[in-house]
Amino acid sequence: MDAFARDVDDTRSHPNPPTRHARCRAAGPESPQNQLRIDRVQVPSQTHIACPPRASRSGRAAPARHGGSAARLDAALAHRTTAQPTALPKASRLPEQAPGATLRDSVRKIGTAAALAASGCTGPQSALDPAGPDARLLAHLFWGMSIGSAVVWLVVVALTLHAFRPARRPVSTRAARLLLLGGGVALPTAVLTGLLAYALALLPRMLAPAPPGSLTIEVTGYQWWWRVRYLRPGDEPVELANEIRLPVGESVDFRLAAADVIHSFWIPALGGKVDMIPGRRTRLHLRAARTGTFRGVCAEYCGTAHALMAFDVVVHERDEFERWLARQAQPAPAPEGDLAARGAEAFLANGCGACHAVRGTAADGVVGPDLTWVGGRQSLGAGTLRNGVDALRAFVARTDALKPGVHMPSFGMLADDDLSAIAAWLGGLR
Repeated sequence: MDAFARDVDDTRSHPNPPTRHARCRAAGPESPQNQLRIDRVQVPSQTHIACPPRASRSGRAAPARHGGSAARLDAALAHRTTAQPTALPKASRLPEQAPGATLRDSVRKIGTAAALAASGCTGPQSALDPAGPDARLLAHLFWGMSIGSAVVWLVVVALTLHAFRPARRPVSTRAARLLLLGGGVALPTAVLTGLLAYALALLPRMLAPAPPGSLTIEVTGYQWWWRVRYLRPGDEPVELANEIRLPVGESVDFRLAAADVIHSFWIPALGGKVDMIPGRRTRLHLRAARTGTFRGVCAEYCGTAHALMAFDVVVHERDEFERWLARQAQPAPAPEGDLAARGAEAFLANGCGACHAVRGTAADGVVGPDLTWVGGRQSLGAGTLRNGVDALRAFVARTDALKPGVHMPSFGMLADDDLSAIAAWLGGLR
C-alpha cells in the first residue's frame, strides 16, 4: 500500500480503559475502498500505538500522530487471531447422562422413600402393626382419615389447576357454580362429616371398662421410670418396675397414676394412650391378640430424661404367664457363689437398700424401682440399656452419664471388684 491513515483513541484521556478501539483505513491506487477494521483489541494502558506516517496532499509522508512501537499492535493482533478458546476444566463440566437416566433416578428415589415409609409401619412400637383389637380400630381410623384427606386434597388441587388452565372457551356460570360448590364445599363437607361420625362411633368401644374379674395392674409414672404392681385378690400385690407381662387374649384393667408430673401411658401396638395426672386415677382397658414383645413409652414430655422413659411389654400364653407371676411373687434366692455373696454385701453396705427393695433381704427401700427379679427383665433404666451383667455394672457406675437427669447417684467411686460383684448378684436375680 502507498499510504495509510489511521485514527486511534487518545490514551491520555482515558488512564485505564479496558479496551482500545483502533480503526485503520487503507488507501491506495490498487484498493481505494479497501478498509482494514480492528475492534476492541486488548492493549495495556501504558502502550502507545504507532501508525505508519500519513501521506500529505503533496505526496510526502506526514509525521505520525502518536509515537511508540508498531510491533506491539502487531503482537496484539496476532494474539487475538491465533488464540484458541479456553477449555473448561473437567471438574466444571456437567456429567453426561444416558437417555432415561433421569427418569430411572427419580423412580429409584421414589422407591427408596416408599420403602423407608413402609418400614415405619411395622415393629414393636408401631401403631400401624396392631396386636390388639383397640389398636386395630385406631389403625383403621388412621387409614380411613388418610384416604379421606387425600381425596379432599386431590379435588382441591384439581380445581386449582382447572382454574389456572388457559381458557379455550367460555365457561358457563352453571358449570362454574357446580365445580365450586360440588368440589369445594359439598365433597369436603361430606367426607369430613363421615370421618367424624366414624371416629365418634369408635369411642364407646374403646372407652368400655374391662369386664369384672379381669387382671388388674396398677402403673404409676415417676421421673423417669414406671412402678408396676399386679393386684391379686386375696393375696399380696406383686411389684416390679419398667416391665409389664400380659396373658394373650385376656382383658386387662390398667389403673394409671402419676407421682410427680403429668405422664402419658401408651403401648402403640395394643391401643391408645391415656394421661397420668398427679392426684387423679385414670383407667385403660387393653387386650393383646397375639404373643410377642412390644414397647411402651411415655407420650407426654415430663422432663430431662423423657426420651429414656420406656418399658417392655411381653405377652405370654396363659400357662406361661401364670408361672412367671408366681415366680415374681417369691422372695429373692440366696446368693450363689462367693462373687454373688460379696455383691449382696456390697449392695447393702453402700446404702443401695435405702432406695431399692429386694424381697428376702434387708433392702426395703421404696424410693426407687424394686430389684427383686431385675436380672430377668428385658431392659435396664426404663429402656435405657438391654439387660445383662455388663450393662448392670455400667449403669451402677455411670448412671448420670447413661441417663441424664436421673435422681439415682452414680457409684463409680466403688472399687472395680465391688462393682463387678454387685452386677453379678443383681444379674443372677432371675
